Amino acid sequence: MFYVLLYLVAIVGANLSSTYFGPSASIVNAFLLIGLDLTTRDKLHESWQNRGLLPKMTCLIVVGALISWLLNRNSGPIALASTLAFGLAAITDGVLYQSLLNRPRMVKINASNVGSALVDSLVFPTVAFGALLPGIVAGQFVAKVLGGFLWAVILTLIVGDFDSSDRRAIGEG
Repeated sequence: MFYVLLYLVAIVGANLSSTYFGPSASIVNAFLLIGLDLTTRDKLHESWQNRGLLPKMTCLIVVGALISWLLNRNSGPIALASTLAFGLAAITDGVLYQSLLNRPRMVKINASNVGSALVDSLVFPTVAFGALLPGIVAGQFVAKVLGGFLWAVILTLIVGDFDSSDRRAIGEG
């Protein structure tokens, strides 16, 4: 339940911040909130792997957009762009994560985050702001990959929710 709430807080926070600040919030959101979302998605992937992963992730994405819209009706276009971007990024992430299933979790998380960050970085700002914004796309991509890595390390060290191979991969234990 912790990761479901964390995932929703990240989505809603990013959506509302994008609604209020527009494209200028994109890089900060990408690093702090979407990096968290990408890493949390991978933990949920592990937890739900053979127990309704696709419907559960779809529901989380839609619920995040709906909460955003209910909290601020002006966030409709952002919530719609978020739903599309998160949906496509989740598919990308799931395929990559699953293809690396026998690797240490830190490898799976960071490798799948690169693919999903690329998809999300292309789709979200283009749909949300109505134009391809190359600087925002590039900045978001780098911020999401770095933020995802940072959140993976934080969750490994503080929450202690990953395996010993993950601790070795980040130089602890």
